[in-house]
Amino acid sequence: MIGHGFMGAAHSQGWRVAPRFFDLAAQPEMSVLVGRDAARANEAAQRWGWAESSTDWRAVIDRPDIDVIDIVTPGTSHAEIAIAALDAGKHVLCEKPLANTVAEAEAMTDAAARAFDLGVYAMVGFTYRRIPAATLARDFVAAGKIGDIRQVRVNYLQDWLVDPQSPLTWRLQKELAGSGALGDIGAHAIDLAQFITGQRLVSVSGIIETIVAERPLLGLRQGLSGTGTTEQGPVTVDDLALFTGRFEGGALGSFEATRFSTGRKNSFRIEVAGSLGAISFDLEDLNALSFFDGTTANGQQGFTKILVTEPQHPYLAAWWPPGHTLGYEHGFTHQARDFVEAVAAGVQPTPSFADGLQVQQVLAAVEASSDNGSAWTPTLARVLASQK
Repeated sequence: MIGHGFMGAAHSQGWRVAPRFFDLAAQPEMSVLVGRDAARANEAAQRWGWAESSTDWRAVIDRPDIDVIDIVTPGTSHAEIAIAALDAGKHVLCEKPLANTVAEAEAMTDAAARAFDLGVYAMVGFTYRRIPAATLARDFVAAGKIGDIRQVRVNYLQDWLVDPQSPLTWRLQKELAGSGALGDIGAHAIDLAQFITGQRLVSVSGIIETIVAERPLLGLRQGLSGTGTTEQGPVTVDDLALFTGRFEGGALGSFEATRFSTGRKNSFRIEVAGSLGAISFDLEDLNALSFFDGTTANGQQGFTKILVTEPQHPYLAAWWPPGHTLGYEHGFTHQARDFVEAVAAGVQPTPSFADGLQVQQVLAAVEASSDNGSAWTPTLARVLASQK
């Protein structure tokens, strides 16, 4: 695993737990954790169960005993690491969004295509697909339970930047993160909407905003008078993104991704309305799916809350008795399980790098729409065609 921190902890938990609850076709060995700082990397490796640590990702990729590279670094390094790993014959799992730019994502997808021909596979980590209730929502839509899709509403709301004195981190710098709320959490909104509906966004219209333009640097500089003065640095990404989109089946969608929704820590909600019913999923109630069956008799209709903990529900047979709920971290265990099973079976794991590229396309289209004020910005038809 290259990189650590928040996502490093989540991915490590997934790799460690998956073979203990699922009967996997191959057993992952947590061999090496790579970080820029030797002491911090070693501490993380020991804490999370990696056999050793390193500060040289290139040397690790060259090792013959390494089969898989898991990338959890900032987006600025995704392309370089992923392409080198794929060209070296290593399977790759890469955190979302796939890259910082469409050009980088295209290069990564081309490398994945070359590797695929040699039996080497790549996957992008849109983990919310692996929450059982979200997967069940996809299954309901695919089975026709809500009929023809007419409208999609998605909101991903956080508030961790409401305080203007929150420091300037890498996530607020475009050269490192690529974009702000749009790419960080808006990418999740796009992917989950497309996953549940089974349809791609083909055009978007959006607006993005940077609400706090400067933030304190992490260091404190002493002024000439001897008093402490905090240096400020520019925020070069968006804090808030609002956009609408049209799906390939004709339905319209509305999307919101923000880090300025005061009081909301990690609220992610999607509702899909169809001709026969509707489904609604809320990350703050992640063990439940709300389903409205419009075919029932008048006077008996209403949203039904389905507790998604039964063994016949997605992924649940490996876990606890019915009613014993799962948490955020279980999605990463399911991700590790799906990745290992696909690679062992010699099939393309999903979402693929091509899927990640398509999401990158939509992100770029939203940003372009905001920049030029266009009513609609089509996403690239070539990417959509490749998914047919």
